[in-house]
Amino acid sequence: QVQLVESGGGLVQAGGSLRLTCAASGLPFSSATMGWFRQAPGKEREFVARISWSGSSTQYADSVKGRFTISRDNAANTVYLQMNSLKPEDTAVYLCAASGRRNYALSVSASWYDNWGQGTQVTVSS
Repeated sequence: QVQLVESGGGLVQAGGSLRLTCAASGLPFSSATMGWFRQAPGKEREFVARISWSGSSTQYADSVKGRFTISRDNAANTVYLQMNSLKPEDTAVYLCAASGRRNYALSVSASWYDNWGQGTQVTVSS
């Protein structure tokens, strides 16, 4: 049974930082592509970042490029999202996702991912 458990969300002032963690179990983590998405109330799920199985390839949404960094520790079955210079528009539930696919051209799409966590709330106050 695949489990993805996010943690690290919270309330932060604009300009602040948070580090999200996603702990994975029940899947071959070291060969999985991992992604972070976010969903604000009344909005569609939005791609944030993706990292390849080895960590050598990453991709970011334009809205977070230069502020967010995705990384992974395959020995610990964990993926991270370091979020700096947070803005009120970053407020959302952040979800971790896993995929066994390698065709990264479609990795910005939620449907490309096979497994999802429950999410962690990030709220940025102005």
